[in-house]
Amino acid sequence: MIEPLKFNCFHFKGHIPCTPNKLHSKTCTNCDEYRPISKRILIVKLGAIGDVIRTSPLVVKFHQLYPYCHITWVTHSPEIVSQKYVNTIYRFDFPSIYAVLHAKFDIAINLDKEPEACALLKDVDATEKYGFTWNDNHIDIATPSAEHKLITGLFDQNSKENTRHYLNEIFEICHLQFNNEPYLLDNDSLLASKWMSLKKTSNAKPIIGLNTGCGKRWTTRLWPNEYWVELVNKLLAYDYFPVLLGGEAEDENNLILAKLSGAYYPGYFSLKEFIALTSNCDLVVTQVSMMMHIVTALKVPLVLMNNIFNRNEFYLYNIGVILEPSTGCDCYYGNTCKRENSCMHDISVEKVSESIVNLLNSKKSIN
Repeated sequence: MIEPLKFNCFHFKGHIPCTPNKLHSKTCTNCDEYRPISKRILIVKLGAIGDVIRTSPLVVKFHQLYPYCHITWVTHSPEIVSQKYVNTIYRFDFPSIYAVLHAKFDIAINLDKEPEACALLKDVDATEKYGFTWNDNHIDIATPSAEHKLITGLFDQNSKENTRHYLNEIFEICHLQFNNEPYLLDNDSLLASKWMSLKKTSNAKPIIGLNTGCGKRWTTRLWPNEYWVELVNKLLAYDYFPVLLGGEAEDENNLILAKLSGAYYPGYFSLKEFIALTSNCDLVVTQVSMMMHIVTALKVPLVLMNNIFNRNEFYLYNIGVILEPSTGCDCYYGNTCKRENSCMHDISVEKVSESIVNLLNSKKSIN
């Protein structure tokens, strides 16, 4: 006869040995580590990698509210979800969605406005639902608390008037209070140790990461190449160690910038190694991009250049500054620029370098 199995145990993994069994040969009949699952929670956040990272404070909050809760996350970017704090991570595909639709949850949240994400929230079996759902052939709100986020996404004038940052918005949608819960990001300790070699390469100078790209969707965010070169020259004069950062899409341009400026360029790497490399920087300069969320999660001081977005959307946990064009921006959420010279030309090298020095000095005074 099969012994009674505790299917509702926090450690239960479904079809493979749980951790107490693997480490200590315990079974359900003799285990003192049995912990009933307090809540089963589903998070649907498909989005880009940066969006997934900046949604992770919800996981922290749920673990605070419901110790031994079981969290399932559905996303297009499973590699970025923290395996330390999320029990089940699904890529958005048929086998995963089939499994989700045959599960039951206490709480289900969808923070994406795509039809497929909204339809999933509508169909999933959950006692409480928050965020965006599907109704009568269109997106709808699961509770009134999601109305603000829906409206600011539909109308530019409402978006421009918004004064709430993203974390306040998503916590409000879930009927929660944001209290500085941190981002979650797994940083491979072996890779991070490997890139501690930067300290030796830099001769112990402050390492300034320069993330030169911003993705292909909104290239209006790009800072001019000649400004990056000028910034590198200033940083070298300050006796700092500038490091060019980016992915494969930035490789060709970063090689050019390295030749023109003398900045160190280590090349491009997997996402895991990119995170580990970034974690060894003393400060990072970037346009609004995935990098800003990685840096925020790693608690590395940040100089963020923004033009086409509402700056109120961003929350930097008091370790960063936001710089914007002195003449404003005419291309709100735009992927083409209305000016002959992009407004990003109006974020001066002097202002960026000054912000770097000030942030590094602030960091020293705190330490």
